[in-house]
Amino acid sequence: MDSQSTAMTDGFHLVVDALKLNGIDTIYCVAGIPVTDLLRLAQAEGIRVYGFRHEQNAGNAAAIAGFLTQKPGICMTVSAPGFLNGLVALANATTNCFPMILVSGSSDRAIVDLEQGDYEEMDQMAAAKPFAKASFRVNRVEDIGIGFARAIHAAASGRPGGVYLDLPAAVLGSTLELSAAKKSLIKVVDPAPASIPSPQSIARALDLLAKAERPLILLGKGAAYAQADKDIRAFVEKTAIPFLPMSMAKGLLPDDHAQSAAAARSYVLKNADVVMLVGARLNWLLSHGKPPTWAESTRFVQVDVAANEIDSNRPIEAPVVADIKSAMAAFLAALKPGQIKPSAAWLGSVAEQKQKNVEKMAARLNADPTPMNFSSALRAVRSALSNRPDVYVVNEGANTLDFGRNILDMKEPRHRLDSGTWGVMGIGMGYAVGAATVSGKPVVAVEGDSAFGFCGMEIETICRYKLPVVTVIFNNNGIYRGDKPGTPPSPTGLLANARYDRMIEAFGGKGYHVEKTADLQKAITDALAAGKPALINAVIDPTAGTESGHIQSLNPKSALAKQPS
Repeated sequence: MDSQSTAMTDGFHLVVDALKLNGIDTIYCVAGIPVTDLLRLAQAEGIRVYGFRHEQNAGNAAAIAGFLTQKPGICMTVSAPGFLNGLVALANATTNCFPMILVSGSSDRAIVDLEQGDYEEMDQMAAAKPFAKASFRVNRVEDIGIGFARAIHAAASGRPGGVYLDLPAAVLGSTLELSAAKKSLIKVVDPAPASIPSPQSIARALDLLAKAERPLILLGKGAAYAQADKDIRAFVEKTAIPFLPMSMAKGLLPDDHAQSAAAARSYVLKNADVVMLVGARLNWLLSHGKPPTWAESTRFVQVDVAANEIDSNRPIEAPVVADIKSAMAAFLAALKPGQIKPSAAWLGSVAEQKQKNVEKMAARLNADPTPMNFSSALRAVRSALSNRPDVYVVNEGANTLDFGRNILDMKEPRHRLDSGTWGVMGIGMGYAVGAATVSGKPVVAVEGDSAFGFCGMEIETICRYKLPVVTVIFNNNGIYRGDKPGTPPSPTGLLANARYDRMIEAFGGKGYHVEKTADLQKAITDALAAGKPALINAVIDPTAGTESGHIQSLNPKSALAKQPS
């Protein structure tokens, strides 16, 4: 028997080979049993490995990398507790439709299944199933290639989402003849095949839009994910229909585009007679399509890759079930010159409402109080970024997010990354690392002080890898606002006058402490020019901010709160 026929490999090498074969070049992770050697090997074989301080943040980095690239981001964790830490990010990826694969090592199946008390014993695949688009376990070393192929297909195809892949330690350590191992690997072909719309659905949608007097195009983050930027812009401009972007769709067309109705959001939602939803769902962010936000008489076109999304909250008169790139190409091909003409009265009323709201906003933005409030501080951020369309903006927090999505203008697609469909906080540093590593571009993360607390230790990760991330913390001493001086800490209060800027200095980054808008703008400008990790502690009026931000209606209040005990 010759040496080639007896050459062996193992599960560690097969995992790395499967990733490389499918063009996956980055892993976001926390090392430990049983994946430490796997991560070392991956790095030695040329895969970029970014080690985090917490698995949830590594998972968020992988998820946003998937959103930006359309390729599943990979998060790798240890077993049981590490897996559970990553599970929140997996669930968030699934909810937001980001392609991501959570790969976790796990304990001995024979012991786990008999509940005999193995190290970090847990049936991880069963735990993941409710929160993932798909969940798989590899039980034989020769199935590692199939496991990754199935995970890639599931994460990327149709409506993208989070996928869990379980790798027991015994499988990683198992050996296989090299010739058989090579045959077991699979290079995925066309992981996200096009879903072509029917000509009838395109014609029906165009006919409904042609009959509209007050049409509106509503762009969701699904439209941004599709990377059909040119066709979306061409359709909007050829039809002359006002458009409204959801927050992560900002920049598909510049926010200062003449057809943008963002400054008249409430007005157009209430008064449009036909709304074309492109990669947007009628969920809580759009009041489920129900009055009083919407009119009872509104009729809908919906473009979505998932047929089961249609009619989920309101009847959809013209469903177009297809991937957005294919759908928009079909719309442009079928659109006749002059077929769709919004009424002049509608366009005029939208423009009038926009102007009124812009003037109101200008009055708030032009004020320069000391200490800063959310509006004045965000004006400084906007000014600092006005000539930097290349910068990715991450935004989270309650009031910081609510004000930020209205004030921070975007000119490029997929450059605004925020809390998304779940409204979950703590995504900031993970998203910042993911965006920086995928794009190679600078990132400015605009964080509420509470939101930063969920993920703030990752500034060490940012410093360790020397990433061009500038973190701006809006510090108002609380989850929504600070406590009154001299009172005991409340459930929503944080330490008064905390110096977050000194945290990053401990890791070799640059810290700034600012209390005025001019200093904030200069600090951001200087930090971006330096291209190195920086953190700006921006002092905000502790009385600024409202309970639960703009979603106070979702925060129930005790009916007995004012009654004597």
